[in-house]
Formats: sequence, structure tokens, C-alpha cells
Amino acid sequence: MSAKTIAIFVLICVLLVAGMVFLTARGEKTEAKFTDYTLTNNERPKIDIPITKIELGEMKVSDVKQADFTITNKGTKPLQIGYINSSCSCTVGQVIYGGKTSREYGMHDPGQDLIDVAPNTSAIVRVIYRPAVMPVFGAVEREVYVQTNDPEKKRLVLQVTASVK
Repeated sequence: MSAKTIAIFVLICVLLVAGMVFLTARGEKTEAKFTDYTLTNNERPKIDIPITKIELGEMKVSDVKQADFTITNKGTKPLQIGYINSSCSCTVGQVIYGGKTSREYGMHDPGQDLIDVAPNTSAIVRVIYRPAVMPVFGAVEREVYVQTNDPEKKRLVLQVTASVK
């Protein structure tokens, strides 16, 4: 075997080992779990969300607009919200709670984090729409999906609509 062949073989082996280490490390990530409640349980979280659809109006492809949806926990136990994703890569969601703003979660980067909203407090889910990411014109509807541990509303669909010019 020539030195060049041996070098290529060693390089391929190193890349394979590095790939296996990377995949193994990714697999060790633990997934957050919701605290489950039943509808018959009087001691549980309870979502109050008066608005689930907001009109952003007219906008240019280069514009960025956002809508804030207020989620209030009217229950007696912490409301967990998480596993946030979106209907399109042009739309992301963020959670604002306790003075902190989460990173952006979307179609290709869904949120695995759980945020505990204490009883009688509110969180905001901000939906951000960036038409330039997936340019379309005319009437547009985009959604952000939020999972919860409220047994009455396990999945929220927060929708924004716009007219892109």
C-alpha cells in the first residue's frame, strides 16, 4: 500500500470515529417531561388565553412583525409550556416570563425546554414573522404550536395573518 492510500484510510477512520462520538453525545440529551394532570383533578394548571389569532396587517417582504399572545395560569399548579415549533421556517416563537426571554423556536429548531408558569401569573408567547425567509405574496397565515400540561388545552395553535405586498 502506498503512503497516500494509508493516509486516506486513516482519515476515513478518524472521520467515522468523530461522527460516532458526535451522534452518541447528541443521543445523551435528556428530554424534559410534562407533569401530567387529569380533567378530574381539581388541583391542576388552567390556561386562560383570550386571543389565539392576530392580524399583522399589510407588510413588505423585507418587514418583520410580531404578535404577543398572553397565557395566564388560572389554576393552582404550575402551567408548563414548551415543545414550541412553527408551521414555516419564516415564523418563530419565543416565551417571555419572569423577566426572561427564551431563544427563538421554530420549524427547524423546535423548543425542548419547559417553562413553568406559576399560578395566577402570565407568560407571553411572541410570534415573529419574517416573510423574507420564505417569500410569498398576498394573504398569509402562519402558526406557532405550544404544548402544555393543561389537560383541557394540551396544544395551543397561535396564528398570525398578514397581507404581504
